[in-house]
Amino acid sequence: MLRFRLIAILLTASPACAEDWRSFRGVETSSIAATPAPTSWSNDSNIAWKVDLPGRGLSSPIVVKDRVYLTASSGGRQDRLHVLCFDADTGTELWQRRFWATGRTSSHPKTCNAAPTPASDGERIFAFFSSNDLACLDLDGNLQWFRGLTYDYPNASNSLGMSSSPVVVGETVIVMVENDADSFTTGINTLTGEERWRIERPRMANWTSPVIWKGEQGGEDLVLLQAGTGIVAVKPTTGEKVWSYDDGAATIPSGTVVNGIAYVPSHGVTAIRPGQSTPHVAEIVWQENSLNPGTSSIVVLGDNVLAINNSGVLGCISAKDGKRQWQTRLEGDFSGSPVIAGRHLYAFNETGVGFVVDVADKGKIVSQHGFGDVILCTPAIADGAIYVRSDQRLWKIAATK
Repeated sequence: MLRFRLIAILLTASPACAEDWRSFRGVETSSIAATPAPTSWSNDSNIAWKVDLPGRGLSSPIVVKDRVYLTASSGGRQDRLHVLCFDADTGTELWQRRFWATGRTSSHPKTCNAAPTPASDGERIFAFFSSNDLACLDLDGNLQWFRGLTYDYPNASNSLGMSSSPVVVGETVIVMVENDADSFTTGINTLTGEERWRIERPRMANWTSPVIWKGEQGGEDLVLLQAGTGIVAVKPTTGEKVWSYDDGAATIPSGTVVNGIAYVPSHGVTAIRPGQSTPHVAEIVWQENSLNPGTSSIVVLGDNVLAINNSGVLGCISAKDGKRQWQTRLEGDFSGSPVIAGRHLYAFNETGVGFVVDVADKGKIVSQHGFGDVILCTPAIADGAIYVRSDQRLWKIAATK
């Protein structure tokens, strides 16, 4: 009987073995993949497939079950919104949905309307755009609801373009719409598209994305909102503030959370956690100003806190005390953020060169390869494969025979 139960459990659990990458920087916004990925590739090896894309896009691909989803925007005014779905094994386009933008579509020439990365709860896709349009579709592309947030908040816009990516916690999708005018963050019901809560935020341009704080020992998950004024931890169901850090933070690179500590781009890098004596105020664990993230967000692997500065230097400091460990000079400018699989860090510069760095070997560059396209996105890693896109193409990098 016991043997039968074990077999039944394994058979039942087998579909869940597929690794997802459901939002910007992964399932829990950690930038860490569950399985290793190829450490080298070229035009002739380890490229499983590539497909052409419409329009433009800085958004990352996301992977849900056996499908890859991503967004694009097209047209002279960037007002045509695309949500696309591809078969992860073959690259075959399974469906594409198009919408008209309802909000402001103008942006800096470097970016575009499809800058935010979509998010998923495993059953639905939440595609957000710089025009403050949020579309919810099921995994087969059927529209569930659509919110043009500009209708409700016409002054919520940024002259350079918006790029904050949403996250999903439970039945709430959290969207940051932070700018110089009507600045806010909202929690929206994933099932109905109705607004659960809305909180006013600092009136300043902000391109960071929310970060998930996993509750320890059955505790409640929180969402960290980062702005130029600092960090606020809120409840995803109500938007209620739980604790805050008020000593400023960057407005482009985002932080990350590992083992109950948030590593945020503030005065270089600052490690914070809820205060022991004052739980509503964060306490500083350590602060190190020699590591200054540029556009790319912070990642943490084991005891290594990693960030790429504006000069293309990848720096590493200790997660325990912030002490300098090593640094490696990469090549070029980086708009996308690095991600981790196994012991390796993957980062693509703006000219399309992908770098593989061995974090365990003091930042040794294992390999690099250029695609020849401008790449501004953060890659996704799922089931041992890397997915990266330019305006024109989407590639799957995976071990091939």
